[in-house]
Amino acid sequence: MLDRTDDIAATAANWLAQFERALEYPAEHALRSLFLTESYWRDVLALSWKLQTLNGAEAILKELPVLAAQRAPCRFAIDPARASPRRVRRAGTETIEAIFRFETNQGRGHGIIRLLPDARDGNRLKAWTLLTALEELKGFEETVGSARPRGQSYSRDFRGPNWLDQRQASAAYADRDPTVLVVGGGQAGLSIAARLKQLSIDTLIVDRESRIGDNWRKRYHALTLHNQVQVNHLPYMPFPPNWPVYIPKDKLANWFESYVDAMELNFWTSTSFERGEYDFGKARWSVALRRGDGTARTLHPRHVVMATGVSGIANIPDIPSLKNFAGTVLHSSRYDDGENWKGRNAIVIGTGNSGHDIAQDLYSSGADVTLVQRSPTLITNIEPSAQLAYATYNEGTLEDNDLIATSMPLRLARKTHQMITAQSKEFDKDLLEGLKAIGFKLDYGEDDTGWQFKYLTRGGGYYFNVGCSDLLAQREIALRQFADIESFVAEGARMRDGQTLAADLIVLATGYKPQEALVTQLFGNEIATRVGPIWGFGDGQELRNMYTRTAQDGLWFIAGSLAQCRINSKFLALQIKALEEGLL
Repeated sequence: MLDRTDDIAATAANWLAQFERALEYPAEHALRSLFLTESYWRDVLALSWKLQTLNGAEAILKELPVLAAQRAPCRFAIDPARASPRRVRRAGTETIEAIFRFETNQGRGHGIIRLLPDARDGNRLKAWTLLTALEELKGFEETVGSARPRGQSYSRDFRGPNWLDQRQASAAYADRDPTVLVVGGGQAGLSIAARLKQLSIDTLIVDRESRIGDNWRKRYHALTLHNQVQVNHLPYMPFPPNWPVYIPKDKLANWFESYVDAMELNFWTSTSFERGEYDFGKARWSVALRRGDGTARTLHPRHVVMATGVSGIANIPDIPSLKNFAGTVLHSSRYDDGENWKGRNAIVIGTGNSGHDIAQDLYSSGADVTLVQRSPTLITNIEPSAQLAYATYNEGTLEDNDLIATSMPLRLARKTHQMITAQSKEFDKDLLEGLKAIGFKLDYGEDDTGWQFKYLTRGGGYYFNVGCSDLLAQREIALRQFADIESFVAEGARMRDGQTLAADLIVLATGYKPQEALVTQLFGNEIATRVGPIWGFGDGQELRNMYTRTAQDGLWFIAGSLAQCRINSKFLALQIKALEEGLL
């Protein structure tokens, strides 16, 4: 039995030993005695080959023995190379947390166990949350560290092709097809391509921009990342330690370019993905690409990874009277710099991050700016409030913190973010009161779960205040409600009170269409219907059709922040490798 003890490491090791015995010699009472009634198990590929979360001891006890019989998990032990077992607070609860390692008959993994006393069983320590996550496949480990390439093919044969010759031939695909085609060269595309490269899977990235990093470089002039540098590293190559806390967009774009070169990723710029059709008989795609010089190329990859991000096709709202406006209308994705609008009038429609940032950029350039709100918006100061969600990354290693982020089941993650939102509202009280005073409509996400869950469910609807909210509260930037606009006229916006709001520029910071729209455009209705909704949770506990197999063979999706892409690209790559090696 597990009694409470002051030796945290021994307690965690004891639980793991009993857990392994209960899996090896199945007996329901033995396994049941290790889990709280209200407990959670998140398995990331290790036993189920799925990203799945089970809530409650009954659900866990029903599924775990079946999967354990198939995967034979063993060698559970505290990992001495990771953070030591410790007492921590997670989701508002004091708990013992330990990082462990283990193996299955197919791979090696890491996990996290959190223990709480069971008041109904003599305060014995039992599992509150359990994570089991696959790290590598046996026999197909990443080619890093001691397994790195030796370079013999070009370092010993002075008459053969050298490294550069081999790189150029690899990227040309003159006589072969890639195994994986990645569509999109932002953080999602680079992360998954880098992971696949280390698993020796032939991968090509295609992107319509003319230069690597342009998906960041071409954004509006003043943009910086809104979360801090320690959260945003790409796989294998952390940012230099002297980088600024908030990375400028051009600096990040240039890093992307350097990353592709250093990681030896095959990347075609100025290349549009026009359409894709799947051949079930040959288990491969036929994809039509258009190169920058206008030539067409057809490739036959076995897998297509859509890495175009949560932001795909610009969402242009249907505003019939907007055609009457005589000035310039831009979607936020086309906005570059406010200097051209100095001394002129601008209306920005939309109050998410882009809308606020563009309004502030125009104001700073000397424009007279009105921000138009269409729906309630979550506002939080960039410091400290917006960074509270990343507090664990302020200490410890990146690997440990990524594992901790992976380990939180949805229900507890929601509780955590409710607590963060309440704390943020207190920190930001003066700002929020100032916004209410000018009629700004605030919200705090579904069930007060804050900005993170707004992002995970709809991809936006919030603003990290870096100054625009203060300008609004000070009435330096005007605020109007979209509902108060009667129509658009040649001079600008005619309000319901009869006033005309003059404008030379209207920026539609109105977000992007769901990814399903892009899938329909590129692959057709049948495949889009087969795949179903992408992003958000629906009725489940995992992001829909994200980082995992979809109902369409050979079609995968990856999107999200740099941290999300770094973490989840590993799991997506492992699934593709397992399929390629016949393990799945």
